Amino acid sequence: MDIRIGMMNTGRELSFSSNETASDIEKKVADAISSGSAVSFSDVKGRTYVVPSSALAFVEVGVEETRRVGFVA
Repeated sequence: MDIRIGMMNTGRELSFSSNETASDIEKKVADAISSGSAVSFSDVKGRTYVVPSSALAFVEVGVEETRRVGFVA
C-alpha cells in the first residue's frame, strides 16, 4: 500500500510503501489527531517514520490492488 504524507510549512512530502491496511492507517491517524500525539508508520523495508499530528496537512492512502499480468483490452 502506498502512503503519501503532506506536512504543514514544508513543500516536501513523505512517500513510502507499507504492509499495513488502509483501515489500520486511518485508525492510527485519527487516534493521533484526537490525542494530539505523534503518529508512526513502518515501511516495507522496516524503516519507521514518526510525524507529530500537529504537523499533518494530509495523509493519502493508496488502494490495495494486486498487480495485473498481461494485456488489458
